[in-house]
Amino acid sequence: MKLNLTRPIAFFDLETTGTDVSKDRIVEISIIKILPNGDRDVKTRRINPGIPIPAQASAVHGIYDEDVKDAPLFKAVAKSMDEFIKNCDLGGFNSDKFDIPLLAEEFLRAGIDFDLEGRATIDIQNIFHKMEQRTLSAGYKFYCGKKIENAHSAQADTEATIEIMEAMLDRYKDIEIEGADKKLYKPITNDIKALQTFSKRDKNVDLAGRIVFNEDGVECFNFGKHKGVPVELVLSKEPSYYAWMMNGDFPLYTKKALEKIKLKLLQNKLNS
Repeated sequence: MKLNLTRPIAFFDLETTGTDVSKDRIVEISIIKILPNGDRDVKTRRINPGIPIPAQASAVHGIYDEDVKDAPLFKAVAKSMDEFIKNCDLGGFNSDKFDIPLLAEEFLRAGIDFDLEGRATIDIQNIFHKMEQRTLSAGYKFYCGKKIENAHSAQADTEATIEIMEAMLDRYKDIEIEGADKKLYKPITNDIKALQTFSKRDKNVDLAGRIVFNEDGVECFNFGKHKGVPVELVLSKEPSYYAWMMNGDFPLYTKKALEKIKLKLLQNKLNS
């Protein structure tokens, strides 16, 4: 079953120097943009990370320093990448936890004000794990009856992710599960917003999950001595905590989310 789209969605995959969202860099990115009419536009390119690629990372994706020494830095292609996915929803495999946060860091380092506001994000891994609890390769075999050729190539993994999503729409279209309210509902429907809701694992405010929404929809810290405490309360009682985080080794997107909350707090004080 093909995706029912009202706006473009860009599925993408990253090969990187490692798994630290704050410190690691992209060495290859592949984006497959699907338009509402079903047309696809593919953009794949190698990126010079500007730092050495660790041997353990190269052992996974097969990309070495020599392979990217003449490739552009991300900053050189950031604007064109941003334009390519502008006004697109985003999808990927483990994308909520890794690919989107790392891509956001690269954009912000390049001076591009990347934001998820107004975008749906579909993490195929979350749907997959909730329904079958398998890996990408196992999922491709299970849903599509195929073996991924050239696994850990960004484009091959991205194409496999899309095929799995389309197969899921067929496989689970009539499956009902019991929700928290004890009512039965169909979680897998051909609707991007519904898929986004089901694929979400956490209610993150920032991409790294340092700040999350509690059950009342209030932004709270999700780490350290203030875990579970509303951010606005901490900033009001301990203003130095803001400076500590903004000067600390936190992801840029986390700092951006924190700054937005602080500005909202200041605006509320002015209006009161």
